[in-house]
Amino acid sequence: MRRLPLLLLGLVASPLSAAPFQDTGAIDRAVAAFTGHGVGNEGGARTPVDGRLKLATCPMVSMAWRTESHDAVVVTCTGPEWRLFVPVKQAAVAPKGAAPLVITPGISAAAIRPVYVIKRGDPVTISAGSAGFSITREGIAVGDAVVGGRFMVKVDDQKNPVQAVAIAAGSATLPGWSE
Repeated sequence: MRRLPLLLLGLVASPLSAAPFQDTGAIDRAVAAFTGHGVGNEGGARTPVDGRLKLATCPMVSMAWRTESHDAVVVTCTGPEWRLFVPVKQAAVAPKGAAPLVITPGISAAAIRPVYVIKRGDPVTISAGSAGFSITREGIAVGDAVVGGRFMVKVDDQKNPVQAVAIAAGSATLPGWSE
């Protein structure tokens, strides 16, 4: 009988003591308004923001494009400080320098095979930089990739592989960096 009041007190106090978190649905709606396109649509967020995120409630978020290619929206809160990157669904675009895909009547889609410039186990040089600086790392490809395709590279001193974008045979860059 003595435990019942403590149990009820615990049930009543729980909602009051629970930390308020940012509504991820509100972030989805704000990103849709910012991009002008809904979640899953071309030009909109690829997927909804993960509802398991426990972001501190923000009275006012700000939004900006991550890059000029509009590949992600950066949602920032300055009250409690946090930042979230929301990937945007892009139209399928052929990589730079790639010939357009032409399907000739009478040729089945099964006859069209991708041309891999990087294959699993190949040595790869990853480079990234801009005016004034550049960084280069050596690694081993963990998977196959076509020009412009993403793949994983195992770098010796890192436990987990890093993601890279194939540029040419044995050459790659980091996602978000141009050649």
